[in-house]
Amino acid sequence: MKKKNTQPKLISNRRARHDYEIDDTLLVGMQLTGAETKALRHGHGQLRGAYITVKDDELYLLNATISSLPGVSIPEAEQTRTRKLLAKRSEINKLIALKQQGNAIVPLAILTGNRYIKLRIAAGRGKKQYDKRQTLKARDQNREANAAIKDKVRS
Repeated sequence: MKKKNTQPKLISNRRARHDYEIDDTLLVGMQLTGAETKALRHGHGQLRGAYITVKDDELYLLNATISSLPGVSIPEAEQTRTRKLLAKRSEINKLIALKQQGNAIVPLAILTGNRYIKLRIAAGRGKKQYDKRQTLKARDQNREANAAIKDKVRS
């Protein structure tokens, strides 16, 4: 029996790096149903507006949307349900300590390339509006400098 040649899907939270100053990342597992797993493997998920909270010394992913696809139905109420995150106790304690210091725990991406579906999370501090503008200005300056170097090399 041949295996299907499916490309791994990366479902990312593009606003996270814009809104937060991210330090180091961590890979954790998620408790999912079979239909949710199949939908994520086909790329039917979204992390926009999702966040992570701590309740009873456990991590939970809230407001992440996993939509149904033809042949696999996920009820409307179950698409944005709360999902428990699976991590080592030492990692959870480290994240709880960072959260108490004022950092937010942010979901960055859902990785579906391996046997297991993983969630990449990070603790980050929220950026102010002027920090966001500074980041955009630095990125534009780097882009212009690289373009000038390329033009110089061509001539």
